[in-house]
Formats: sequence, C-alpha cells, structure tokens
Amino acid sequence: MSKISKTQNAATEGVDSNSKIEAIKNLIFGENIQQYNNEFEELKADLLKKKQELQSFIDDTRDELSKSIDSLSTDLNIRITDLENKLEDRLDTIEDEKTSRDMLGEALIELGKKIKA
Repeated sequence: MSKISKTQNAATEGVDSNSKIEAIKNLIFGENIQQYNNEFEELKADLLKKKQELQSFIDDTRDELSKSIDSLSTDLNIRITDLENKLEDRLDTIEDEKTSRDMLGEALIELGKKIKA
C-alpha cells in the first residue's frame, strides 16, 4: 500500500468514527442536543464572567497589599529616623565624663537589635 492510500484510509476511518459518534449522540440525546449545547454555552459564559470577577478581585487585593506595604515601609522609615534622632540627641546631652564606653556600646547594640527586629 502506498503512503497516500494509507493516509486516505486513516482519514476515512476518522470521518467514519466522527459520524458514528454523532449518530450515538443523536440516539442518546435526541432532540435535546441543542438545549444541552445552549446550557453548556451559558455555563461557559458564566464561568468566564466569574473568572473575570475573580481576576478583578485579585488585582484589587494586590493593589491594596502594595499600598499597605508602601505605607508600612514609610512608617518604618519614619520610626527608624526618629530613633536615630533620639539617639543623637541623647548622645549630645550626655557628658563624656559620666558615660562609659561600655554603656554606649550596649546602647548601640540594643538599637541595632531593635532595628533588625
């Protein structure tokens, strides 16, 4: 058999198979097939609408989270700046004679831990 005749036989078998499937569908579903197809199309449209609503909800949530993160970052930066300013003010007011190097080192370590946390 040549390649062309094999291809034609395979195509014929595919068409026969599809027509057999269509005949079986007509026997099982009969006249209601159009109604079923319409219901499936309505379900598809409803699913697509729900998917779009969910995507919109996800996008809105993502935007809100992004804004919250930005706000939190700004607030954290402000607090760190305030802590740095307070530390500088305290260091300026402390006299060299009354402050030991150990106490200053411990204060800086504690500040570092607070910033890290």
